[in-house]
Amino acid sequence: MYLTQALHRAVQQKPDHVAARFGGRHQTFRQLADRVARLAGALQGLGMRDGDRVAMLALNSDRYLEYQMAVPWGGGVLNPCNTRWSAAEILYALNDSASTILLVDEAFRPLAEMIRSDATTLREVVYCGDGEVPAAMHSYEALVAKSTPVPDALRRDEDLAGIFYTGGTTGFPKGVMLSHGNLLSSGLSLRAEGLATPGGTYLHAAPMFHLADMGLAMPQWIEGNTHSIVSAFSPEVVLDTLERDRVTHLLLVPTMIQMLVDHPAMQTPRDLSALRTIVYGASPISEAVLERAMAALPGVGFVQAYGMTELSPLATVLAESHHLPEARQRGKLRSAGRASFCTEVRIVDLEDREVPRGTVGEIVVRGPNVMQGYWNKPEQTAEALRDGWMHTGDGGYMDDDGFIFVVDRLKDMIISGGENVYSAEVENALAQHAAVSSCAVIGIPSAEWGEAVHAVVVCKPGASVSAEALIAHCKTLIAGYKCPRSVQFRDALPLSGAGKILKTELRKPYWEDQARKVS
Repeated sequence: MYLTQALHRAVQQKPDHVAARFGGRHQTFRQLADRVARLAGALQGLGMRDGDRVAMLALNSDRYLEYQMAVPWGGGVLNPCNTRWSAAEILYALNDSASTILLVDEAFRPLAEMIRSDATTLREVVYCGDGEVPAAMHSYEALVAKSTPVPDALRRDEDLAGIFYTGGTTGFPKGVMLSHGNLLSSGLSLRAEGLATPGGTYLHAAPMFHLADMGLAMPQWIEGNTHSIVSAFSPEVVLDTLERDRVTHLLLVPTMIQMLVDHPAMQTPRDLSALRTIVYGASPISEAVLERAMAALPGVGFVQAYGMTELSPLATVLAESHHLPEARQRGKLRSAGRASFCTEVRIVDLEDREVPRGTVGEIVVRGPNVMQGYWNKPEQTAEALRDGWMHTGDGGYMDDDGFIFVVDRLKDMIISGGENVYSAEVENALAQHAAVSSCAVIGIPSAEWGEAVHAVVVCKPGASVSAEALIAHCKTLIAGYKCPRSVQFRDALPLSGAGKILKTELRKPYWEDQARKVS
């Protein structure tokens, strides 16, 4: 299996079918394949060799779609950069992955220019925006126009397809290594779940650097469907695009669903009759928001997908049928669904022994979708991958019907607005302030974000600092969405006999009345 296989099939079977729409541009599969082959040739001309990492820092566009196919077509490895990261975090990902080429659009051109000199392995920068091409960068469109199409490198199952950076429990991002086989098996599972149907149109409204979007795009490639793209999520733009492009499938994180159904634009009559399915994931959704969404879009099926980057990203699916009244009465709506095709899911204890149904343990997953490991992190790879099972760090239980219920997070990870925030990373930033003696970061319930980042801080003797100053300090070191939204000051933190901070005690006042210990 290889990522470009579906593109070859689409060109053979439906060459004149619209492959991509973005803004005022559209192209058929025949045109898209030609541009992909030319871009692959251009990247090779810039020095890309088999296995070289090629990064992209940009908003959603049809060029992002071309990048996702052209890099493997030319034999390279994808490294999509998180557009919400700080300059320091992006630079870390570029250097850690040893990326040699960077594609950047107008929105991130200033940032790329700022960090370029510190990117130790970066040789070439390609400008893929619509503005004036900077003097020190290559023009994306000029490269595509003048380059000769090259044959597909036909990288295969175990070949590395991409390095996808996710937050790190040590305070540094981890590069998740996913093969062609990993991504295609997850795509086939999603196709088998019915999340791509013949003749459909998928809307890229979630960030295209995020594996959740790329994961749901895979079955659309397999089916030969149309990709409709908006540069970034906006309720009005999404609604306009759903209607204009007759979109059938859409992926949204819960905060996006809430923003969409609560927006005044939803009150305007629209023809959304083509919309069949909304897939939600990246963080659990409150039943109140889901009920409002289903009421606002009565003809649309809702599907929950649970997983993580390390699983390409799919583990379980709560199907449309399990959102219907009968299943809701049986309590299934509170679950994360059942193991998808190609995956096995178990609940295990600390000795990796499967526990009885209804018993809380760690959720572990096995299958062809499980990552190859963490880039340059053998110890963390060995800890996460044991006997072929990916240890998710999430606590949960399985009922007698095989439904997984996530009840707590074993890792110190917060999911805020669909983005993973690792507490160690935020704590490292806080600890760099001169007034901070010790700190702990936890997730607390948030109606808007699912979970909000909350810091508990002990100041050094004689020192003082405001919550606002600490938050501003963090914003100079890490992405804004990772920074605390609230700060509590204490004289001391609760410690265990071994000297570890008891975060369970810190969380208790916020979560004791909640059914789930994560939002």
